[in-house]
Amino acid sequence: MIRKYLPSSALALAALCLQMGCSNTQQTEASTESTANENPTAFVDENIRAAAEQYKVLMKNLPEGEFPRTYYASTNKYQTSGSEWWTSGFYPGTLMYLYEETGDEALLNEAKRILKLLEKEQYNTTTHDLGFMMFGSFGHANRIQPSPEYREILLNSAKSLASRYDPDVKAIKSWDSDNPQDFLVIIDNMMNLDLLFWATRETGDSTYHKIATDHANTTMQHHFRPDYSSYHVVNYNAETGDVQLKRTEQGNADDSAWARGQAWGLYGYTMTYRETGERRYLEQAKKIAEYTLNHPNLPEDKIPYWDFNAPNIPNALRDASAGAINASALLELSTFVSGQEAEKYFNAAETMLKSLSEAPYKAEPGENGGFILQHGVGHLPQNSEVDVPLTYGDHYYVEALVRYKELQNQN
Repeated sequence: MIRKYLPSSALALAALCLQMGCSNTQQTEASTESTANENPTAFVDENIRAAAEQYKVLMKNLPEGEFPRTYYASTNKYQTSGSEWWTSGFYPGTLMYLYEETGDEALLNEAKRILKLLEKEQYNTTTHDLGFMMFGSFGHANRIQPSPEYREILLNSAKSLASRYDPDVKAIKSWDSDNPQDFLVIIDNMMNLDLLFWATRETGDSTYHKIATDHANTTMQHHFRPDYSSYHVVNYNAETGDVQLKRTEQGNADDSAWARGQAWGLYGYTMTYRETGERRYLEQAKKIAEYTLNHPNLPEDKIPYWDFNAPNIPNALRDASAGAINASALLELSTFVSGQEAEKYFNAAETMLKSLSEAPYKAEPGENGGFILQHGVGHLPQNSEVDVPLTYGDHYYVEALVRYKELQNQN
């Protein structure tokens, strides 16, 4: 699950500074140096309250029966979707986070209304995005208010996702193709494995766990270049499992590093380590993190350009959604390492989070159609959702805020 709380198991060590071996004096100095806020919890609470008020604006303006995708300020128009669209789970998932932090029943009621519209997707076998759609929404709902109904929906969703696994390719198919020889897998698909890990924990059926680790292993082998930048799309031969083609869809070029793809990979392998304890996944996450944090084209505020190899840097568009995903992933990754490494990941995430909490990324109250963040880039090559708010940017921003607060409370 995309969790509010970092795991309390042996995998997720108890507290960041304890992992880092800090003395009390060092903890105080590190806290003072790493944050401009005297009270990090107050920083989070302030931004959570602001986010909740923004989402009340979005709730008010959302057409009945629709799911929000983005908003175009120039025309004051919303772009919405049906429940089958891959981003449909982020809005109710964010509402559940905000309800959990604020106790505001209006947010809970809206989340429940949307969940009723979404529940039919539990049987959707035409998409790999059921982790995003169902676990990012019903997963939160079941964690906060456990119910047999939510559990059944999640288990049916896991079965539907598992149906897209191919034992010859050892991966879950992302996109269907008219060519039966094609088996397309995108880096984004790493994010859907959380649902499968949960299903094994919940039922004891190891099939889901095996599918998830097979997919993670295949992706690790074929999606990443020697420098740990990622291809967006790998096309396998559906019969043999051999790689046919590596390319981009949403990035600048086939050989470029699409920023959100890098963030999906970082988050996905951090989560896979959390769920398995297998060190190779931790090493993969660390190497992806190092690629991002050490890249010469990463701006000082650590919110990446939409592609690390965009042609018009430093005038290229930023992608706030990639920054939010990175921030959340790095906060979790910091709990799995120690010493200077933990400090590096935590401080980088903190910089990202604080950058996103200010102009130009954070919207003014009541503006931006009720979305929280501005300046996301969905699919620039197709001129789709370019320099606009995005539901998944908001979702991972709120998640990062809550993870940051949890870590600060542990110290």
